[in-house]
Amino acid sequence: MVLASPNPIKNERIIPNELPTVDLKAERSEVTKLIVKACEEYGFFKVINHGISNETIAKTEEAGFSFFGKPVTQKKLAAPAYGSKNIGFNGDVGEVEYLLLNATTHSIAQISKSISSDFSSTLSAYAEAVKKLACEILELIAEGLGVPDTWVFSRFIRDADSDSLLRLNHYPPMPIINAHCKDNNMPFNYTKVAFGEHSDPQILTILRSNDVGGLQISLQDGVWVPVNPDPSAFYVNVGDVLEVMTNGRFVSVRHRAMTNSYTSRMSMAYFGAPPLHACIVAPPIMVTPQRPSLFRSFTWADYKKATYSLRLGDSRIELFRKCKEIE
Repeated sequence: MVLASPNPIKNERIIPNELPTVDLKAERSEVTKLIVKACEEYGFFKVINHGISNETIAKTEEAGFSFFGKPVTQKKLAAPAYGSKNIGFNGDVGEVEYLLLNATTHSIAQISKSISSDFSSTLSAYAEAVKKLACEILELIAEGLGVPDTWVFSRFIRDADSDSLLRLNHYPPMPIINAHCKDNNMPFNYTKVAFGEHSDPQILTILRSNDVGGLQISLQDGVWVPVNPDPSAFYVNVGDVLEVMTNGRFVSVRHRAMTNSYTSRMSMAYFGAPPLHACIVAPPIMVTPQRPSLFRSFTWADYKKATYSLRLGDSRIELFRKCKEIE
């Protein structure tokens, strides 16, 4: 499903206290072990004691809500960074408006000219903070996997030509729709899909939202699990590139966002990505006779182009599995 008309939420369950939580101030060997386990089993976890100040977070949320609270005519001045309803280039739509920026100080400054004088410094500070967190997590991952070069993943994000993005999504409140079950004519409530099922194509996503629910992740058994917001935490998604670079050991988590009935939700996502020319391939230690290479090598530019040609919900990472390679 991409993003059709609203349907009742099916195959959903809440698993309290089971989604992994990693305290970055805990003993290092335990942290690396927990992160690797979470990436293998869920492709998703949350981090606490992450080192990003409450002031940095609060200023960014305030700046985001201030922007989305402007009249549409003013928000459209930030186009093409600003968009509403349309997701991507292939007909996907959702109950969302967004601001999509290259996560560099220069790019943010250029867009900020049409927004406000302090918008640039606020978002630049936030982008740098989450970039630092992403690099720290990627280096912990490399250490936990036993990769000798612990910068093997983070080097892509640290590169001056990194294609990393910062995206602010705003989901206006949507009233609950009452319907009747055909079988017993009993009423039930359901909410609309605001941003359809997908995985993130980049390396790693660092995500947080205001204290409003809406995010759901898909487990391997097809069950959608709502993720309860935690104002003290950041959430981490494994992306397609990291699945490739771990030779399929990690899971690129599929997720979606639902509308909230009562209040606005805003999420802030940092997508850590390689430079366009970067060659994506698993480090030698991740490829063994028992676990041969699952993917052919490709550049980030190739993969980005391929993902942009698909719709939400389409399988993306399969494009570069070795079995699909044309000799």
